[in-house]
This record gives sequence, structure tokens and C-alpha cells, in this order.
Amino acid sequence: MARNKHPEETVSLILDVAARLFMEKGYEHTSIQDIIDNLGGLSKGAIYHHFKSKEDILVAVTDRITSESNRMLADIRDQKDLCGREKLQAIFKESINRPEQDAIFTVAPNLGANPKLLFSMLGETISDVAPNYIRPILEQGIADGTIEAAYPLELAELIMLAANFWMNPMVFDDSVEKVRNKTVIFCQMMKGLGLDIVDKELTDRMVELTAVYQKNR
Repeated sequence: MARNKHPEETVSLILDVAARLFMEKGYEHTSIQDIIDNLGGLSKGAIYHHFKSKEDILVAVTDRITSESNRMLADIRDQKDLCGREKLQAIFKESINRPEQDAIFTVAPNLGANPKLLFSMLGETISDVAPNYIRPILEQGIADGTIEAAYPLELAELIMLAANFWMNPMVFDDSVEKVRNKTVIFCQMMKGLGLDIVDKELTDRMVELTAVYQKNR
């Protein structure tokens, strides 16, 4: 039986295998035994030593997916030389232009067929990303006069839900044309909220990523 002397390496291996299987087969169609069969000889005990259930593994997979993005959000949130409006604009540009986005959209699953994974990511957005990263930026913008918003938390939630889920072709399996239309509407919505901070660059990049996603379906 293969053994790993370092617990963190065992956890990383479990999450690597689980994430791949969740994307390939869907969370509901992936069993603990499927994960075990792809661990190179590690036992069921190796899984249950670190995770109580498959759902616990899903939570850890989701946390790992979002951790890199959250580091980027924190870096921008904590910059001292940008006003609130500039920070919000920087988040959109950085998020959409990260080099790893092409790789993500190449191998990404249809999240609509992975409801557990989708709901876990949705919960992370509402419970962590919106209140801890986007709201502080909106509140700074309100304080420095570059953003007008009566309800920064609710606005943060709306922005993140629209940008990360409604416009995401991985959720609704949208065509390139549908995503183009959605990004145009999103830009108009943001402008109507007094946040004219996204532009044609966002539309073009979302169309490009959608084409990558659809090509590899």
C-alpha cells in the first residue's frame, strides 16, 4: 500500500483526485470509492482520517478553488493608493485577465450539472467574498465620494452573483452570443448603478473565454 509521510501531501492528493472526478463525473456521481480507486493505493482510512464525508471533501475543494481568487481580491482591497472606484475596476480587470482563466475554461465542467459544487461556490460568494472583499471596497468608495450606494452589502452580493454566476457559461452552458448579450446588459446595469467601470474589454474577454469553454465541451 502506498503511504505518504506528509499529511499535507495526502490531503493535496485527495483534493486533486476529488476535484478532477467532480468535474468529470459530477459530484453526485462520484463516490468515495471512486476517489479511493484513483489515489494510487491509499486506503479508505487515509480519506476518513482527514475528511468526515464526501461533502467535507467538496467544501475543501471549493475552498481551494476560491483561495487564489480571494488572495487577489485581498491584495486589491488593501491597496493604499487606489480609491474605491479604482479598486472595483481593478478587480474586474484582474479577474477576467488572469492567465490561468484560459486553462480553467478549457477543463471546466458544466456547473449546472454539478449542483452541489455550484451551491458550495454560491455559498462562498455570499458568505465570504461579498461581505469581506467587495463590501469594504464599496464602503471606501462611498467614504471617498467615488461610489454612491445606500446598501453596500446588498450591492456587493448583486455584483458578485451577476459576474460570477449569471454571466458564467459554465453555469447555464450559454452560447457565445448569449454571453455577449449578458455582458452588455451587465455593463448597462453597472452604469445605471453609477458604476461605469466595465467596458468592451470585459465583453470581448468573456466572449473569448466562452469560446474556449464551448470548444472543449
